[in-house]
Amino acid sequence: MRFAHTHVRTVAAGRGRTTNDRPRPDREARIDVREDDVSETAELTRLYSALEESAAVLNVPFSGATVQPVLTAYGDVVPHAMIAFRVTSAESDEGELDCRILFRKEVDPYAVALSEGFVPASGHPVDELLSNIRERCPIDSYGIDFGLVGGFKKIWAFFPEDDFQPLSTLVEMPSMPRSLAANVEFFARYGLDDRVGLVGIDYHDRTVNVYFGKLPGECLDPDAVRSMHREIGVAEPSEQMLKLCEQSFGIYFTLNWDSPTIERISFSAITPDPLSLPVRFGPRIERFVENFRHGADNPKMVHAAVKSTGEEYYKIQAYYRWRPRTVNLTSDDSAEVSA
Repeated sequence: MRFAHTHVRTVAAGRGRTTNDRPRPDREARIDVREDDVSETAELTRLYSALEESAAVLNVPFSGATVQPVLTAYGDVVPHAMIAFRVTSAESDEGELDCRILFRKEVDPYAVALSEGFVPASGHPVDELLSNIRERCPIDSYGIDFGLVGGFKKIWAFFPEDDFQPLSTLVEMPSMPRSLAANVEFFARYGLDDRVGLVGIDYHDRTVNVYFGKLPGECLDPDAVRSMHREIGVAEPSEQMLKLCEQSFGIYFTLNWDSPTIERISFSAITPDPLSLPVRFGPRIERFVENFRHGADNPKMVHAAVKSTGEEYYKIQAYYRWRPRTVNLTSDDSAEVSA
């Protein structure tokens, strides 16, 4: 694979973006980068190859036509970003592998995504949510998710580790799903109402993930976890999931604009070896973990959730690059809340 050296300017926060002609989506994918930045070219080459390699392990279709536009658009941030690959045991996502790129706040991820056509200007409240968050909350850093099959999916806004946000700020945002305000008392009962660490916006499914960190210990008690699930009307977790929940450092809740209810609860834990946990992840995740050769000594993130259908599933987030010096999302590794 060759990477072309042509000028690309990625915009800073709040500005537009210009590029030369898009690269051809052929077998020899060409990712356009700045002419004077050879190190950026090398980073993109390595990341592209690593994604292709992991896709082969999982039998996930890999196409430069899907991957290269995203890497090109965010090429400026890749050399210094925290990067993770994500795979799930959920039946609906068996043919997918996601990549997450986390970076400092100087680049506006939504402006880039909009200008590149990754997200449409739909007139839906999801279009304005990141702007609402930025106007009302301090931002420490951003992230994006894209799938090797599904393309661009999500944007993340991380708050400073020492300045988690109260729900009272988020519920006042005009573009926030009303289901967040409708469930404030639920969050308060479990001591979560002033512990929001980040917000994830899914432009593909039009959902929002609200993440809580620095959890009160009592909300991870098995009885409390069962109670949370009963209250939102989904099946209670299995015993193996409850054991994982006890080790969690973060919880996130999925909301949408079409229902006043909470769609899903997920629990996040961090471990050097997911396969040592008292959980059976299934052959797909096990194959991914056993064959992931990048950042072998880096920790792994494990997320557990129960769908409204009753399906219990897990996500594994393996770090291609863990916490480079230029990215400091939190001051405590165990406090990072991401899912």
